[in-house]
Amino acid sequence: MHRDEFLALLSSEGFDEVVTVTREPNGSLDVHAHPFEAKALILEGDVTIRTGDVANTYRPGDIFHLATNIEHAEQYGPEGVTYLVGRK
Repeated sequence: MHRDEFLALLSSEGFDEVVTVTREPNGSLDVHAHPFEAKALILEGDVTIRTGDVANTYRPGDIFHLATNIEHAEQYGPEGVTYLVGRK
């Protein structure tokens, strides 16, 4: 999906807060949760998100979605990751 399409999707789904996030190469975040729902479009690099025993890797053009308060861990690829994320 392209950036403009994604921004239109976020707007139609009520994601009013939109930010760009950049994470460092080979970085990670231990298990945590967010007090908001998040839907993100990967712009550059890659990220692996683990929820429970399931890990999914997202690359440019991919979208990930996390419901409010879902515990997850994040691992960033060798180029780091930049993504556009809507929060509500």
